[in-house]
Amino acid sequence: MPEPPTFKGTPSLFNMKAWLHVLGHSDADLARLNVIHVAGTKGKGSTCAFTASFLKAHGNRTGFPSRVGLYTSPHLKVIQERIQINSQPVEKDLFARYVLEVWSQLDAQERPKPRYLQLLMLVAVHTFIRENVDVVICETHNGGEYDATNIFAHPIATGITTIGMDHALQLGPTIENIAWHKSGIFKSGTPAFTVGQGPQISEVLRRRANEKNVSLEFVDDDTVNNNNVLTMKTAVQRKNASLAHKLANTFLVEKEPTLRPMLTLQDIREGAEGLNWKGRFQQIIQSNHRWFLDGAHNEMSVVYAAQWFSEVVAKDLRLVERYRVELTYTDWALRHLGPVPRVVIFSHISERDGAAILRAVAKTLRGTNCSVDHLVISTYEERLDGTSNSERCMSDKHRPLDIEIQRQYTQAWREHQPDAKVSVELTVEGALRLARAADRGTGIQTLITGSLYLVGSALRLLESA
Repeated sequence: MPEPPTFKGTPSLFNMKAWLHVLGHSDADLARLNVIHVAGTKGKGSTCAFTASFLKAHGNRTGFPSRVGLYTSPHLKVIQERIQINSQPVEKDLFARYVLEVWSQLDAQERPKPRYLQLLMLVAVHTFIRENVDVVICETHNGGEYDATNIFAHPIATGITTIGMDHALQLGPTIENIAWHKSGIFKSGTPAFTVGQGPQISEVLRRRANEKNVSLEFVDDDTVNNNNVLTMKTAVQRKNASLAHKLANTFLVEKEPTLRPMLTLQDIREGAEGLNWKGRFQQIIQSNHRWFLDGAHNEMSVVYAAQWFSEVVAKDLRLVERYRVELTYTDWALRHLGPVPRVVIFSHISERDGAAILRAVAKTLRGTNCSVDHLVISTYEERLDGTSNSERCMSDKHRPLDIEIQRQYTQAWREHQPDAKVSVELTVEGALRLARAADRGTGIQTLITGSLYLVGSALRLLESA
């Protein structure tokens, strides 16, 4: 099987070690961060969040670890969300201070300056070192082998979440190529863990582990839920939590071997209940308007989002049917137990095939007998008046929805949802307005998906309503 020898484009790992040395951070400083490094296509952000939350719960009970660092991307509402300590984004003033410290030192050097994601990773490392955290859970940007986060020579553990076809222009073109890049975070002597993968992917991961002298363990999807402590989570969340459980325990065994049995059921339960991972399988209920938000942004992840939406609305429908039998029909019952319109708000702007992603949503909903009344295709532009509270670095976020994209999206949707009304709305605020207009007195159920940028804008608008 051919292996990609290089990254397509300029590898973001280039110059990272040199910049860290300019900042005064040695390999020994990095080792003291006790990093848990996570790569993958689907679920790496939530796996990192579960790991951090489990360790925080353990620390609350035992005193160790007392300070848990978390680096993830992208952010939903404010940039500080990417760098967290004990499940809280660093304060705005502290973030600004560390950005200034990093940039002023690098700007004084006659060498290339870091790009956006490189700079954020440097600021994260600088922050965690200055703030004396006990452990850092670090999510890759994309890939692994040449990723800007792949600077840790001796992490405590590495984890690989579900791998699929994503960022194929950089990492592909084949799924084996992508798996090769993701497993680039493996380090000699450091235990590695992954979830169940397809046979081709598993073969690549095993071979890469052997090459790098790494012990690789495949984690059962529902290991952490043997005692039903995650009954309110979806199947994919339980899979990610099981991987997180292994990663967290590996850290505890390495750093506090006297505290067996390591994570307790109480730690797992409190960690899961305390996890506030906005924009992922999130529901917001406003009177009889129910909003389902998931920042899924590739063909694999939107399937999970659509399944989740379908499962919840089907459960609601079963409750309605039960009440139809139990209640005497009155005007109130007819008004409140009638059909609830379903709306999907979708936006996706990237090098990926947006029509294919939307098609996956429509196909999954049809396959679960979930019909949708109205599809609203939108952009990332937040408000009708042109203002926005977003903090982004994205050159094409204002790219218009040209006629050809609208045609492709409409065609992809109607292949599987032919009866749904399709509208185009150029702002997220306008898309929410169209969804509310679908209320016929029985409320609405609206899935918002396709991009974390879309979901971030929707969250700001819904939370300010």
